Amino acid sequence: MQILYKTQATATGGRQGQVRTEDGVLDMRLALPRELGGPGHAHSNPEQLFAAGFAACFDNALTHVASQRKLRLQGTVVTAHIGLGSLEQGGFGLSARLDIHIPGVSSSVAQELIEATEKVCPYTNAIRGNVPLELVLI
Repeated sequence: MQILYKTQATATGGRQGQVRTEDGVLDMRLALPRELGGPGHAHSNPEQLFAAGFAACFDNALTHVASQRKLRLQGTVVTAHIGLGSLEQGGFGLSARLDIHIPGVSSSVAQELIEATEKVCPYTNAIRGNVPLELVLI
């Protein structure tokens, strides 16, 4: 793979600590969600950060795929739902669902774009075979 961009983030204190990117653009405290015994939504958590990145990346990849087909999309919305749960064999795993809104095209064209984008998006490529993913056209 030819690397086109690299970044780094450093975490200290785990899920109840701090995370900061090398350039300082992202510098925030983390907290366990209430559902995991933490204080709640006062601070972000790794699943929220993953959801934000996944939604933004898929939306951008969708626009890229559409432009290759000479389609200009406007007003697309991608909402990522990330779940954290216990695995039967032990440990923890993630689940993912993307709700995808593509105005201005037929549902069949939208579905074709979603299927093509799933093959292009770095996040879907990274989780394929490891994280259950549901792609929902809304």
